[in-house]
Order: sequence, then structure tokens, then C-alpha cells
Amino acid sequence: MTKPLSTEVDALSARHPGVIDRPLTQRFLPFAVAFVLIAYVFGSLASFDVVRVLSGTRTDLVNLFFLDSYAYKVHAVRKLESPEFVLSLEGSRYAVYDERPAWLAVTGEETDIDLGSDGRVHIKGDTLEYYPKDEEVAYKIKFGPGLVPQLVEGVAPDWMRASDIQVDMRPSLFARIWITKSKIEIHRYFLGWENFWFDFDSPLNGKSFGEIASLAVSGERMDPAMANWQYIFFQFWNNQEWQHGEVYYALLQTVIMALVGTLVAGIIALPLAFAAAANINPVGVARFGIRRFFDFLRGIDTLIWSLIFIRAFGLGPLSGIFAIFFTDTGALGKLFSEAIENADRKQAEGIQATGASSIQKYRFGIFPQIMPVFISQLLYYMESNTRSATVIGALGAGGIGLKLLETMRTRQDWENTAYIIALIILVVIIMDNMSGWLRRKLIEGSN
Repeated sequence: MTKPLSTEVDALSARHPGVIDRPLTQRFLPFAVAFVLIAYVFGSLASFDVVRVLSGTRTDLVNLFFLDSYAYKVHAVRKLESPEFVLSLEGSRYAVYDERPAWLAVTGEETDIDLGSDGRVHIKGDTLEYYPKDEEVAYKIKFGPGLVPQLVEGVAPDWMRASDIQVDMRPSLFARIWITKSKIEIHRYFLGWENFWFDFDSPLNGKSFGEIASLAVSGERMDPAMANWQYIFFQFWNNQEWQHGEVYYALLQTVIMALVGTLVAGIIALPLAFAAAANINPVGVARFGIRRFFDFLRGIDTLIWSLIFIRAFGLGPLSGIFAIFFTDTGALGKLFSEAIENADRKQAEGIQATGASSIQKYRFGIFPQIMPVFISQLLYYMESNTRSATVIGALGAGGIGLKLLETMRTRQDWENTAYIIALIILVVIIMDNMSGWLRRKLIEGSN
């Protein structure tokens, strides 16, 4: 005969008190915590007015900025007083194409512009016809010098804006047709980073990889002062549009800023950590003072330290090195002192029993135990400070952060911004792999 359910529950309650017959407050505690968290989230959303901020987001600009990061734009501009189109890269007056591309054809008084997947444009006289892809019906716009452009055929779709001063057509992100009282401007995007290898004015611009490779190993010297392969590298390194030489020099500054700042912090923090450890330093007042010194250094953020040192030393990597050094000395000192206090005392006592001095006891009894922590934390901070040095550089400490900020300020060089961000990520990946390899070599001793 089975026992009643209530009897089994009573037995389990007696065997495991406080599990089944929990107090009412404990039963509702998880629900109360969940309610507080949900209320906190909604309160934060209301305090920061997140809904209003998101509703005012210019998604069209976001899309254009993202597009500019992986594509380049060619402007075809015609003043209405002139029958000729002038083609330039990104609308720059310093990057004007001498030769007409295949997608822009002129036959007498007629001009045909192929927009690829976005259709084509036909211009004759004072009429512009735009034919979307796979459509035979055109949108016709009448224009003229000083006249308001007007849509005379077709119904304006969502991607066309006609006003008293202009007609602006954006059939997609990759094309734009803009007609005003004084000019016709057509934009066409192409995938890739234009002039990445050689700038617009370089004699090597537009040459294929095979032509460049052939010039590097043979042919007459393009510059009598250097070999062709040196000339090719010189043209790449001094690219005025992408500034490879300046970018890589700034990146090297950032890496040195992170490595030197972290290394000096580790060297200074280690002896101070021994002095702050309770099992090493018996003087409580000294330990208290050193620990508060660590709190002071790490309590002020790296960005604040960088602003202080920029005011003291001026712009440059030295300010960034001091900012990283100060902050990391406090953080590493705290971590090292805690590791020393958690070290096994038996090893130190065993070494002391052999007649070793106090320095030898700490050197061979304590230091080998904290060495893995010391190396791991130091390598991690080196890797992390590579990213921090980028932000510090943007404030004025130089390096790649300052170059990144310069490209973002123009709001046009987003391909350069993407290039620099890709280099930063690549450097962080390399630092991570190198720190992992060094950690294995120094701690595990693996081949």
C-alpha cells in the first residue's frame, strides 16, 4: 500500500528542511528581482528618451555612410550652359577623369549614361529621360538654364522628389540623378576602394596587377634614382588619397604607446604589489597607503589621465604612454598583490627552513607561484591597451586614433575610416595570437 502524498511531502520536508516548505518571502524573491530588473530597463529607456532618439534616426544617411565604406562614387556633372559632362571621383575637383568611361556615351547632341542595374539616362536637347531597369516607360524631365526642372511624363514615385528648385531622383543607393536650374549631376557607385594602391595622379594609376608585376621585374626604369620595385613601393607608400605611410606610422605609434605604457606599469606595479601584500609587509599603515595609491591611480579613467597629460606635455604619444602607465599601475598592482596574498605559504616556509634569506624566500617561494598571473595579466593588458590607445589618440595623443578621427570628421572619407578600422582589428587579432603564443611558451613551456 502506497503512502499518502502528504506523508511523502512531510518526509521530504523533514529530510531537506527549507527546500519544499520555503518561506513566502523566498518564494516570491525571484519574481521581485525580475520585476525590479524590468522596471529598471523601462526606466532607463524613458530617462534617456531612447524612443525619440531612435525615431529621429536618419536611416538614409546611415545607409549612405555604410555604402561609402565599401564603394566609391563617380560624379558626372554638366553645367547647363555647356554640352559636356565632367567626370570626377567623389566630386573632387582634383580628381577629374581625362578619358570618358564606357558607361557614358556621347553621339552628337545626345548623351547616354548607363547606370547598370539602375537603368539608363538619355539626354537630348532640353529633355532628360530616365529609364529604370527592365522598363520601357521613361520619366521625362524638362530643364534649362535658369528654369525650374519639371517632370512632364510619368508619375513621381517615392524615390523622386520634385520641388520649385530641383528634381532629385534616387532609384537606389547606387545611383542618383539630380537636376537643378544650373546643372545636371549624376552619381554612380562602384564596388571597391578606388585608387587604393596608387593615387589619382600617379603614373601607375589604372595599371593592372600583371602590368605592375612586369614593371617590377623588368623594363626601363620609371625613375632613374631607384629600381622599379622601389618606385612602385614609393608610389604606394606615398599615396596622397589613402596616406598608407602616415597610417602605418600612426598605427606603429599606437602599438608602441600600448606596449611601453603597459610594460612600465608592470615593472613598477610588481615591487609595489609585494609591499602591499599582507603576507609580505607586516606594516599595516604602509600597506594601507600603497593600496590607496593603487585606488587613486586606477580610480581615474585612462581618458581623464590622457587629458591631464596632454595639458602637461602637449599633443603626442608621450601623453598616451603616461596615461596608460598610471592607470595600469593601479590595476596591475591590485591584481598582483591579491595573487601574492593567495600564494601557498608552505613553499616559502620550506625554502626558509633551508636557511634562505627573506629575499630568497620570496624569490623562489612566492614569485614562481604568481609568475603565471603576472604574465597573463600583463599580456592581456597589452592587448587591451592597443584598443585603449586608439581612443586616447583620438583625444590628442596621436597615433591611429587621431587619423581615424580625421577621416570621420569629413563625413565623406568613410572608405578610409573602414580601412583604418580594419587595420586596428587586424592588429588586435595579431596581438591576441602573439600573447597567447607567449603565454604558452612562458607558462606551459609548450613547443
